[in-house]
Amino acid sequence: MRVLMFGWEFPPHISGGLGTASYGLTKGMTTLDDLEVIFVVPKAWGDEDPGVVRLIGANKVPVAYKQIYYKGVRSPLEKIEISSKIVPYVDPEDFWRLISSEVSGYRLFIQSNSRGMVDFSGKYNGNLLDEIYKYSVVASVIAEENEFDIIHAHDWLAYPAGIAAMEVSGKPLIIHVHATDFDRSGGNVNPDVYRIEKNGMDAASKIITVSNLTRDVVINKYNIDPDKVETVYNAVEPVNISEDITINKGFDEKVVTFLGRITLQKGPEYFIEAAHKVLKVMPDVRFVMAGSGDMMGRMMRRAAYLKITDRFHFTGFLRGKDVFTMLSMSDVYIMPSVSEPFGISPLEAMQSNVPVIISKQSGVSEILTHAVKTDFWDIDAMADAIYGILNYPALAKMFIKNGKEEVVRLKWDNSARHVRDIYQRVIWKK
Repeated sequence: MRVLMFGWEFPPHISGGLGTASYGLTKGMTTLDDLEVIFVVPKAWGDEDPGVVRLIGANKVPVAYKQIYYKGVRSPLEKIEISSKIVPYVDPEDFWRLISSEVSGYRLFIQSNSRGMVDFSGKYNGNLLDEIYKYSVVASVIAEENEFDIIHAHDWLAYPAGIAAMEVSGKPLIIHVHATDFDRSGGNVNPDVYRIEKNGMDAASKIITVSNLTRDVVINKYNIDPDKVETVYNAVEPVNISEDITINKGFDEKVVTFLGRITLQKGPEYFIEAAHKVLKVMPDVRFVMAGSGDMMGRMMRRAAYLKITDRFHFTGFLRGKDVFTMLSMSDVYIMPSVSEPFGISPLEAMQSNVPVIISKQSGVSEILTHAVKTDFWDIDAMADAIYGILNYPALAKMFIKNGKEEVVRLKWDNSARHVRDIYQRVIWKK
């Protein structure tokens, strides 16, 4: 069975859990003899791991002089959200062709470079919607030029690409919901993003969610048939923690770490407030906020206002080996997310022999037993948990030992087998 899979990022070029999960799942799929994955990203940088999957960068696909044609009238095109935004410049001849397209369908033209390819930034900033729409157009070319049995699109950025490939090929579409805009925005949903998400969910033959928490959001907020939505939990990539990890703390104090994007969704302000409470009774603790995001400046100002900046470290975004170096220096890991569809970083912390505190509002709390769970807003409970783990070695050892044993059982191979089972059911029904 050959899978045409659309994502937005692939290691080592990742900015969060989406790239980590996409990589882990595809790597798990390589252990299954009857699966072959073609993984597509908007921009291939050239240094991705070539041994895991066949990787295609949309920026490397020639599209010049190709007529991107969709059967049907206007409705299908509106559904895949390809609009005039993606035609910033056209010459007079192309413009005439564009406006004189036959009523029965549309030819879409996008700007290409001197090599006949479309440029992508491969990032999340700038004209993101334009990049998503361009990606969907190139996806239709990729779908025409490759043989496959099923389409798998990771998260909202790739849904239009998945739909475009489905329209061209007639193959079934699976979408993988790693998060919704209700998670990212704290409820203040962007209507453009919601529409893309909703269109993807309606078009898909099956929807995979990373937790039952996310499954409930998909069913209730997007009005999706529950029978169409199935949970496949994420896992964690096994690593040898002692490998190439250098620890040089330079101080003897205990370390409590927040590692993730510094955004509303991740609850960084609750970490700051809990830290303030702990420092009132344990002044010899250091707190680390490892990550980047739009709330970083605000968090720095809050720490300064509380007069705890001498106990705080802001490291910026960490990746690869630096993540595990930071975890190896930590005595407690905390994830106080307001709305976390899953959350892979607590698994990485447990793998690194670090006790974890997670919010009850996270998908990973559904599968973890040996972790402290609090409500994201309950800073008193968070502070008590931090204090207890730091001051009672037997408690910390219990969480470390049992947590390590628990996380070892969470394998991407198992997630891959579950996804393969979904593929087979969808194809069999078709």
